[in-house]
Amino acid sequence: MLSQLRTSTARSAASAITRVARVNTVRTFIAPTVSRRADFVQELYLKELKAYKPTPIKDSDAVGQVQTFTVPKTPKSPEEADLASSLKEYENMAVEVEGNEGASASTPAVVEDWLVDEEEEEPAHH
Repeated sequence: MLSQLRTSTARSAASAITRVARVNTVRTFIAPTVSRRADFVQELYLKELKAYKPTPIKDSDAVGQVQTFTVPKTPKSPEEADLASSLKEYENMAVEVEGNEGASASTPAVVEDWLVDEEEEEPAHH
């Protein structure tokens, strides 16, 4: 009895495996797997990419799209025309010295010591 049970389960298992195998073969035949679909799309893309021929670029294609470059005129400096008179005016200017505004040229300016180190008072001892 036990041997008959083993034989029947073995047969049913074998028949189940063959049914699953048949279904899988039929399914792969009807609906391709994802990897095969990707290969098909990739092959189609590569075929179209190889067949693409871009139009050659001509020099006349840029006409109307880009402005022609012209070098701008060099600007004229406003000081160039009056340079000699400006130089004479500069040479004749009086020299201004800070702190010597009210004093005459014959008396020397008093130099004040502006950096004075004040002595600190010592704190008272208690």
